[in-house]
Amino acid sequence: MLNNPANKYRPSEKISLPDRRWPDNALRQAPRWLSTDLRDGNQALAEPMDGERKLQFWNLLLSCGFKEIEVAFPSASQTDFDFVRQLIDEARIPDDVTIQVLTQARESLILRTFDALRGARSATVHLYNATAPLFRELVFNMDKAQIVDLAVRSTQLIRQQCDQHPQTRWQYEYSPETFCFTEPDFALEICEAVADVWQPGADRPMIVNLPATVEVSTPNVYADQIEYFCRHFSRRRDVCISVHPHNDRGTGIASAELALMAGADRVEGCLFGNGERTGNVCLVTLAMNLYSQGISPGLRFDDMRRVVEVVEACNQLPVHPRHPWAGSLAYTAFSGSHQDAIKKGFDARRPGERWNMPYLPIDPQDIGCSYEAVIRVNSQSGKSGSAWLIEQNHGLRLPRGLQQDFSQHVQRETDTHGREMTHSALWQLFRARYGLTQEPALQLKQYTSESLNNGELALKATVAVGAQTRRLEGKGNGLLSAAAAALGGLLRQSVVIRDYHEHTLGERSDSRSVAYIRCLRADGSSRWGVGIDSDVARASLQALLNAAGDAP
Repeated sequence: MLNNPANKYRPSEKISLPDRRWPDNALRQAPRWLSTDLRDGNQALAEPMDGERKLQFWNLLLSCGFKEIEVAFPSASQTDFDFVRQLIDEARIPDDVTIQVLTQARESLILRTFDALRGARSATVHLYNATAPLFRELVFNMDKAQIVDLAVRSTQLIRQQCDQHPQTRWQYEYSPETFCFTEPDFALEICEAVADVWQPGADRPMIVNLPATVEVSTPNVYADQIEYFCRHFSRRRDVCISVHPHNDRGTGIASAELALMAGADRVEGCLFGNGERTGNVCLVTLAMNLYSQGISPGLRFDDMRRVVEVVEACNQLPVHPRHPWAGSLAYTAFSGSHQDAIKKGFDARRPGERWNMPYLPIDPQDIGCSYEAVIRVNSQSGKSGSAWLIEQNHGLRLPRGLQQDFSQHVQRETDTHGREMTHSALWQLFRARYGLTQEPALQLKQYTSESLNNGELALKATVAVGAQTRRLEGKGNGLLSAAAAALGGLLRQSVVIRDYHEHTLGERSDSRSVAYIRCLRADGSSRWGVGIDSDVARASLQALLNAAGDAP
């Protein structure tokens, strides 16, 4: 990299708009959406989609709710031409969906485009030509008048072709490319000239698309350009203003949102932002951004995983695991502090309340993601992550002290192998540590208890110690104190109960109960035990046995 890049690069030009209004505007409704996956996104692939993959993608777009889909550049390849014909000939286009096709400003290509659209119920013809100084001077060697003349003549031909085929409901779209570094007054001039030919109105709909085909400025500059155009275009009320942001600077999403605030009506882009160079604006992210603000986007991503799978299969490109809203790790917390905040948020949440959750701007279940993916455990995780997974998968609400104890064992385990712990491995570790195995060291077989005249309770129990069976007897002011006294004789040391918690595993009267007990040992250390049984007394006694220590 250069020490002084100013010697080679110059900043983009800004537009003078001191009374700009868009910063005070708020997004309150969804725009019109146009998916360009089958055209713009397809052209960006090293191996463009064949007809089968395009059809799979088409069906996905319909299921997501797109009503306008740019399906092809039919004059560019036989595959694209044939795909348009397939959609029309096989009646695959729903009545409320309009297909769109792209064409350059050349007579032969325009005529070929209309051949592809023959018999369509509703179609948009999208014309573009270069208007930015760099392209018109360097690439095409044309002056402004020639550029305008080319756009006007091509629009005249398109209108003529539309008039000759009145059975199709035609819509016309014009794009001055690249709008974002075309002189603002010239962009207005050429769009006015094109609109004069088309004569837009309710019976002759028109879209003026203002693309940031190469993103060259900060999003606020693009918003200024959109607002300036909307203010000065004489037919603003008769046309739909569309934007087509790319992502060269990594701000395509912001550019689209600010453009909508500045007056745009429609957004063109691709699912997950596929497109040339750094891609087009991501329509999934834009739609979900609106959804998170309580605005219905008019698109559905109820099963986001399926959307990702189909797009990856068709594009043969991966969706990044940290992609906003849709990535496999988009809702996942490994950090202990994050996990603690999320667990507290779920603990505090009440049915019917508005969503208000730390680190989770939307409920993952809204888009088909399970809560199991929210918290995952590795060496960076804290007590809350392990406890939350145990609760979500097995219904055990671990007391805080037990959470801390278990997290230490998890930490040692993950530090040993350096990998993430699966839910299964986490549960197996919990069971082994706290006595929930098939054959714990001390296993309660049977017990009886009776109240004595002095107010104490007498306990008699049979306990399996390995292959042996031992009988226990003890007295105390309650069941657990009597059991602790009995265990002291077996273990030849005092058994002191420091913590006790219990709850049911469900709301039914026949639900099982779980008990958690922490016992203090003679050397000052402590140990937790857990017991689960349909009888809460048996659960408590087994938890005490599990906590009291290893068999003698």
